[in-house]
Amino acid sequence: MTGDTAPTSRAAWAATQGRLRRLLDQLTTAEKIALLHQYQPAIDRLGLPAFRTGTEALHGLAWLGEATVFPQAIGLASSWDPELVETVGNAVADEVRGFHHKDPSRGSLNVWAPVVNPLRDPRWGRNEEGYSEDPWLTAIMGTAYASGLRGGHPEYLKTAPTLKHFLGYNNETDRDTTSSNLPPRVLREYELPAYQRPIATGAAVAVMAAYNLVNGRPAHLTPLINQELRRWSEQPLVVVSDAEAPSNLVDPQHYVDDHPAAHAAALRAGLDSFTDHGEDSQVTIGRLTEAYERGLLDESDLDRAVSRLLQLRIRLGELDPDADPYASITEQVINCPEHQQLARHAARRGIVLLTHRGLLPLRRDRDRTVAVIGPLADTLHTDWYSGTLPYQVTVRDGLAQRLGAEAVRWCEGVDRVAFRVRGTDHYLLAAESPGSAPIAAGPAGAGNASHLDLFDWGGGSCALRAAANQAHLRVNEAAELVNDSAGPGEWVVRETFRLVEKAGGEVALRHLATGRYLRADPDGQVRVDAADLNDATGLMVELVESAAATAAQLAAEADVAVVVLGNHPMVNGRETEDRTDLNLPAAQEALLKAVHTANPNTVLVVTSSYPYALGWAAENLPAVLWSAHGGQEHGHALAEVLLGEAEPVGRLTQTWYRSAADLPDLLDYDIIGTDATYLYYRGEPVYPFGHGLSYTTFGYEQLALSASEVAADGTVTVSVEVVNTGDRPGEEVVQLYTHQLRSRVKQPLRALRGFARVRLDPGERTTVTLQLAARDLAFWDVTRGRFTVESARHRIMVGRSATDPALSAVLTVRGEQIPARPPQLAAIDYDEAHGVTICDQHPVDGDAIRAVEPAAWLEFRDVELASQPRRLRLRAANPTNAPATVTLRRDDPLAGELLATATVPVTPDRHSYVDLTVESAVPAPEPADLYLVFDDPGTIVAELGLEAA
Repeated sequence: MTGDTAPTSRAAWAATQGRLRRLLDQLTTAEKIALLHQYQPAIDRLGLPAFRTGTEALHGLAWLGEATVFPQAIGLASSWDPELVETVGNAVADEVRGFHHKDPSRGSLNVWAPVVNPLRDPRWGRNEEGYSEDPWLTAIMGTAYASGLRGGHPEYLKTAPTLKHFLGYNNETDRDTTSSNLPPRVLREYELPAYQRPIATGAAVAVMAAYNLVNGRPAHLTPLINQELRRWSEQPLVVVSDAEAPSNLVDPQHYVDDHPAAHAAALRAGLDSFTDHGEDSQVTIGRLTEAYERGLLDESDLDRAVSRLLQLRIRLGELDPDADPYASITEQVINCPEHQQLARHAARRGIVLLTHRGLLPLRRDRDRTVAVIGPLADTLHTDWYSGTLPYQVTVRDGLAQRLGAEAVRWCEGVDRVAFRVRGTDHYLLAAESPGSAPIAAGPAGAGNASHLDLFDWGGGSCALRAAANQAHLRVNEAAELVNDSAGPGEWVVRETFRLVEKAGGEVALRHLATGRYLRADPDGQVRVDAADLNDATGLMVELVESAAATAAQLAAEADVAVVVLGNHPMVNGRETEDRTDLNLPAAQEALLKAVHTANPNTVLVVTSSYPYALGWAAENLPAVLWSAHGGQEHGHALAEVLLGEAEPVGRLTQTWYRSAADLPDLLDYDIIGTDATYLYYRGEPVYPFGHGLSYTTFGYEQLALSASEVAADGTVTVSVEVVNTGDRPGEEVVQLYTHQLRSRVKQPLRALRGFARVRLDPGERTTVTLQLAARDLAFWDVTRGRFTVESARHRIMVGRSATDPALSAVLTVRGEQIPARPPQLAAIDYDEAHGVTICDQHPVDGDAIRAVEPAAWLEFRDVELASQPRRLRLRAANPTNAPATVTLRRDDPLAGELLATATVPVTPDRHSYVDLTVESAVPAPEPADLYLVFDDPGTIVAELGLEAA
């Protein structure tokens, strides 16, 4: 497997440390503080040039002009090909180096990629940035990409990869103020593993902290930075902030009283580089200087962070240009032919065949004419972290180059409408010039000035394009509606609207970025400045041309219809905006159904950043394919797969659910308690994790284990014969899953443990072997605060996806029996809970539990009791306005035997605790299930225990 990098030699390490000590000794305190901002100044007297952290390189060099645009990260991962992902990372690193050679001031060699947040919920607005809902697969792909970015030299880095975003970051809604509450098992088994492998292998050398809070504490202050991240590698790990996040600690998070104290707390928690206030470093310098002068920081705090930053720069070869093995890479590598071919190969490998009932691959002798239909059929869209496309090959282009332009018929599949002002003969009129003349209201006239193409991007978001000049409408800073945009884009998207119903069949046009409504004056002036719906001008929507009717006619005249639907990466599901549902945009689904009615030989191609609910399509269409937004070579890749020039070899790395009703609350991160992700989901998805079909078929035979039993530190070899039972060559992804049959705790229904790719000709068979280490079956034991391999039987499953095991066997693991837990308990280590949330025990460290509703409770299973007089000891806080009651019961939270009652007095704040000791009834000596019951919301408990009187 990829990702194992060459270690730094001891001699090189010693030399670097000596060099760092000399540099630190010569730096003044003011210079050290200045180096802690993203934009580090030059220190000429020490030969230190200016430096900054952060070049975006998620799936190509971004934000710096034209560069090779590879498929989105979720598309790269769908290849299930770590070697390919590493190769792409290596190519991206070359382009970063090439741009840095051209312009060192703009092209930092510290790259902010990859994103290794597990894709817990497909509604997350940044879904396309991650790799998988499985933490192990995420770690494999993140390690592969980071390995490519860092290069293979033992001492020097090609680029310095930065993992994003630590920790528990999967929602955009209120992302700066919401807390991702992670029970210990979710933290240890689901969230942390995605980071551990890239760091432990040396692939990643930096981490970016996340915007959100974790268990009530801002992620930029989490003790996990030092307690976990930095213990996984002997190499220094640089931690950078997300943009403006250090300021967020004061407002909007209100976690620290003032900015100097907040910056000091972040530095002490392990942050090294402050990304705040753009290029203006003086704000950060001023705050850190004041913190130092107030005694909130000392020199050692500065030295720790500065030494990590300087070592990163040394490893990048910045201070040794003559020895830097990557210094000769120039801008000639950017979008070179080799990278174009790699982009095409990567796009092709990530395409997933979701449904296949014989229509594909298309044949030139049978499918002579193809209708290519849909809003994504003849355009490519890029996301916020994409590079600038140097060229683009659309699906229409790709098919036309192979079948001939005369064989490919095209229509965009969007309604053309006109908006008439209520009670008048005036319409919204667009300028024909390419400039930015404001939209006006007036008589329609003979031209097409009133015609607008209506793009439905789902979630109530739409975009409008003027037929007069093919430019999108947007609202400018003067609140004018103008048609001069290439389409939705930029951080603030000014090209999206919502049609809001009014009385009498009228609609109002609401601008999503500003929340304002369109208002048309009697003199024809149009402005988007109405504050509420009552002040908005009512508009009648008149259909000029029906997308469904036009597309159906085109499809009926063709042999095959290829409908290309999906999302716009800058609309309805992007950074700062989560989705509210999983549905295809209503207009797109209507278009698809109309085309299928006109021509049953309809192929659906979904190009999207995330999964959709495709129940109707899965049940009714002969073929459905999915691809992420595939970059500049997207059209070539899809055409090759559609025509059978290449096999569809991609596999899903996320579950495709039937609806959002199958998902828990977006802000609930407890995947175990909510039965979330493929690991715990008990329903039947439309397409499961790991799913992907081929143009051929495969059979599985003779599953065998090298041993029927294995010790906790042992390894078993799993072998299975795979045979191509079809009539075409093809590739299969053989997937290994396990399920622990009995356990003290709730176990995943299935968990991915390994996979292998095999390519077979028709009739060919091969034996696939996969290694399964018993230690990988460990789970986090809350009773002892460590991972454990339990003595148990495990079902070993091999097959095509998480819910399609072809064969299974049983393996017995000789581990340990978890003993009864001692009666001294941390509240966070509960087994089950109701009506509570996790919160921070102290601003610096520790977790606690807070009741959020009456009669909330915590269960502690199998607590060891002794037959002696006892007292209940409680460490609690009560930041309410009245004393609160907490009770301890046995076996049931409501009707169980009452063991003790404690009254928690009012405390000054949520971080002020009291230690209480009350008499407890003497329970029977055998282990028992104990319930701590909160009578009143707001009570916080950190620790409890039964002790001898």
